[in-house]
Amino acid sequence: MSIWFERPQLARLNAIHRATAVAALGIEITQVGDDYLGATMPVDERTRQPAGLLHGGASVLLAETLGTAAAIACVDPAAAYCVGLDINANHLRGVRDGLVTGIARPIRLGRTSHVWGIDIRDATDQLVCVARLTVAVVTQRSR
Repeated sequence: MSIWFERPQLARLNAIHRATAVAALGIEITQVGDDYLGATMPVDERTRQPAGLLHGGASVLLAETLGTAAAIACVDPAAAYCVGLDINANHLRGVRDGLVTGIARPIRLGRTSHVWGIDIRDATDQLVCVARLTVAVVTQRSR
């Protein structure tokens, strides 16, 4: 069963992130399922910290991008919009190069807030980071 108000379109999602931090880090939204949204991010000079490992902040940016984009696709845009309220992340494994893939799935889709779980894995499918994002669903006010 699909969770989407309107199924996300990959081309549109990637287009709206042009000229943002998402594009600067090379994040590309690559997957839409009935109950998840997925993206990849390269581990390179843009996303590494000085010790040569994937920067935790880059992982968090990937997680928040996925969770917020997914939340937005779950609500009627004429009635509400979504903004990140809180995020936490546990960095479980270091990555030096390649691509990481994030998958966001809903934990709870409420009327005024959503909670999303985002798993980030390396190219060998090892879990790199787990994040939880709380999103506020804000009612649109007529202008």
